[in-house]
Amino acid sequence: MTTEIIDQGSVEAVIESYIATITFSHPKSNSLPGKVLSKLAETITELGNNPDVKVLILKSEGEKAFCAGASFDELLSIEDFEAGKEFFMGFARVINAARKCPKFIIGRVQGKAVGGGVGMAAATDYCLATREALVKLSELAIGIGPFVVGPAVERKIGKGPFGELAINATEWRDAQWAKEKGLYTKVFDSIEAMDKVVHALAEKLSNSNPEAMELLKKALWQGTEDWDQLLESRAEMSGKLVLSDYRRNAIQQFKSK
Repeated sequence: MTTEIIDQGSVEAVIESYIATITFSHPKSNSLPGKVLSKLAETITELGNNPDVKVLILKSEGEKAFCAGASFDELLSIEDFEAGKEFFMGFARVINAARKCPKFIIGRVQGKAVGGGVGMAAATDYCLATREALVKLSELAIGIGPFVVGPAVERKIGKGPFGELAINATEWRDAQWAKEKGLYTKVFDSIEAMDKVVHALAEKLSNSNPEAMELLKKALWQGTEDWDQLLESRAEMSGKLVLSDYRRNAIQQFKSK
């Protein structure tokens, strides 16, 4: 087991019986500062290359929020384009690490997912959730837009539902909506019921042919080969928008709620 504490948050990796479980956390509803994002991307890549791992589980700590998305404190501290681009590249690197990982990643979503949290759920290969796992893409409401996570979310749920989430940025969609659109594969009434299925599936995959799973993953992600460049260009768009006065005022209003 490895655990690294970063910016009050942490990323933990545990390997047992060829199953690697990655758990990220942050005291502010599992939000994601840049250093946590960097460690997540690095951990996914390392485990993807580890011969002792056949399948990954991605989860967050606690029972309420899965992920509150970007760290508002860090967004407010950004003062120039390069810093803005680099922050959003953190989400790009996590999505691309998941995309390139030669092993299946099972998503385990126990609570609300906002912005980048929705993107992380979409970047997994098979995502399970509880009925508490509501989703919202709030970026437009704070003057930015879900540009970096957009390709991952659109790939899973389609352009129409993605547009619905992106445009109506203050409204939650329930877990059943997310399941019907394809973000979640199954929705459970409790964390215990979800975890039972998560671990049963992980155990089955840990006994499957690694070569076959790698080839299947490549087939499922076909058409995303340009995402290194695409997500970088999206990070540049967000890096410019994050400098606006509108963004600063909007985030302050969100924080005061």
